[in-house]
Amino acid sequence: MSRGSERESERMGSGEGGVVKDVGSKAKLDEALRGAAPVVLYFWASWCEASKQMGQVFSHLAGDFPHALFFRVEAEEHPEISETYSVSAVPYFVFCKDSRSIDALEGANPTVLANKVAKHVGPASSVESASPVSLGTADPTILEAAKNMATQSISSKTEELNSGLSDGLRKRLQQLVESFPVFLFMKGSPEQPKCGFSQKVVNLLKDEGVEFRSFDILLDNEVREAMKKFSNWPTFPQLFCKGDLLGGYDIVVAMHESGELKDVFKDHGIPIISNETKIAKDSEGPIPEMRGGITESTGLHVEIVYRLQTLINSTPVMLFMKGKPEEPKCGFSHKVVEILLQEKVAFNSFDVLSDDEVRQGLKAFSNWSSYPQLYIGGELIGGSDIVLEMQKNGELKKVLAEKGVATNVTLEDRLKSLITSAPVMLFMKGTPDAPRCGFSSKVVNALREEEISFESFDILSNEEVRQGLKTYSNWPTYPQLYYKGELIGGCDIVLELQSSRELKSTLSE
Repeated sequence: MSRGSERESERMGSGEGGVVKDVGSKAKLDEALRGAAPVVLYFWASWCEASKQMGQVFSHLAGDFPHALFFRVEAEEHPEISETYSVSAVPYFVFCKDSRSIDALEGANPTVLANKVAKHVGPASSVESASPVSLGTADPTILEAAKNMATQSISSKTEELNSGLSDGLRKRLQQLVESFPVFLFMKGSPEQPKCGFSQKVVNLLKDEGVEFRSFDILLDNEVREAMKKFSNWPTFPQLFCKGDLLGGYDIVVAMHESGELKDVFKDHGIPIISNETKIAKDSEGPIPEMRGGITESTGLHVEIVYRLQTLINSTPVMLFMKGKPEEPKCGFSHKVVEILLQEKVAFNSFDVLSDDEVRQGLKAFSNWSSYPQLYIGGELIGGSDIVLEMQKNGELKKVLAEKGVATNVTLEDRLKSLITSAPVMLFMKGTPDAPRCGFSSKVVNALREEEISFESFDILSNEEVRQGLKTYSNWPTYPQLYYKGELIGGCDIVLELQSSRELKSTLSE
C-alpha cells in the first residue's frame, strides 16, 4: 500500500471522527486482530461499481463507531487474505472479535451492513442506539444516512443501465413490478421453484404472511436479461415491494432475520395474512400464477388431459420432441437428446409430429408454446435453452437426483461436456454482464473487443465444477478459456494473444 492511498483512506473517515485504513499485509492485519477492539474488514475491487458505493457507506460507519477498527482489503491484491476469509465476490464484509471472524456479509446493502456493525461493534458514539444492540439494529439516523449515500450513486448507475432498454420493454418491466404490491421474479413458480434460492425466498414470504405474485424468468429470456439492467441486479430471485427493489436472496434473508422485512411491509401498508385468513383463501382454490405473463388455463377436454398426463407420467424422464432420438427432426430436439445422452439418463420420447392432437394439446396443457419439452418426475423442466443452462450450472443433475433418477455421469464426464458445449467456452467468476473479478472482466472485454462469440460458466455457482476443473485442466486459477475443448489459458495469456493480434485467429482455426 502506498503512503498516498493510506492518507486518502484516512481522510475518507476522518471527517466523521473515525479512520478507514488499508491493509498492507496479512501480518499487519493479524496484529490488529489480536487487539481488544472489534474489527470490520471490507473487501473491495476497483473495477466493481458497488464497491465504490459501499466504500462511502463504510467510511461513514467508521466515523460513527470510532471505538472499532475499520480496514479495507483490495481483494485481488491480497489473495492470501481473501482466501482466508473465503471471499469469492465483492463487496464483502467480515466482522471479527477475539482474533476470529464471527459474521460476514456479501453484497451492497447499506441497511444490512449498518445493522450488522451495530450488532457486532456496539452503540454509535453520537447517540445511543434506538433499539438494543443485541437485536442488530443501527440507530435510525445512521441507517438514513447510509441509505441516502448509497441511493444517490445507485440511482445514477441505474439510469445509465436503463438507457440500454427500449421504451416499450422498460414500460413492460415497470408494469410487471407494479402489478402487485409484493412481486417476486424467480426461477419457476411458488409451487414448483426451479432453484433453491427462489424456493427459500418463497418460504420466507409465506412465513411473513404476505400475499405476493411471481414471474417465472425461465419462461421469458427477454424479461430475464432486461430485468438485470432495469433493477441493476445481476441475479435472481429479485423481490419488489410497491415497485421498489428490496434485493435478492441474501438481502431478503438478512432483512427477515433482523425483522426489517416485516417493518418494510408494514411501512408500505402491505396486509399480513393471518392463519385464519390464509385457510379461508386456500379453501377457495389456488390463485393462478403468472407463467411468462399467461395464467394457467387449458380449456382442453378431459379425455385429452388424461391422455397427456398418462404420457407425461409414463416414465421418470419423458421428452416430447420432433422426430425420434436416433433421428431428430429439428436442431433443438437434437440438442436436448445430446444433453440427456451426455448425462447418461434413461428416457422415453414421443414424436409430436406423429400426433397433432398431442402436439397442439400439450402446448395448452403445459402453457409452453414450442418443442421440445422435457419432463422429469411428471413436472415440466422446459425447452432446449433451459435444459442446456441447467446442465451448465448443475441444476439438471440436482433435479434428477431429487426425483430419484439414476445417472452414471462422472465429474470428468460433466467437465468434458461443459468444455465442449460451445466452440469458445469461458469459465469465469460471475457472468459476462456482471463479472465478479477483475481478471474475468478483462477476458470478457478482450473477447468482445475482438467480436468473438463465446459461452460462459460461472464457477462461483458450482463448487464441484470450480474445484474439479482445476485438477482436470491442471490450471489452478480462473478464468480459464477453452477453444474446441482445448485449454487456451488464463487472463495473462488471453491478453498477450490480443496484444499480439493472435487472439481472433487462435479462436477461429
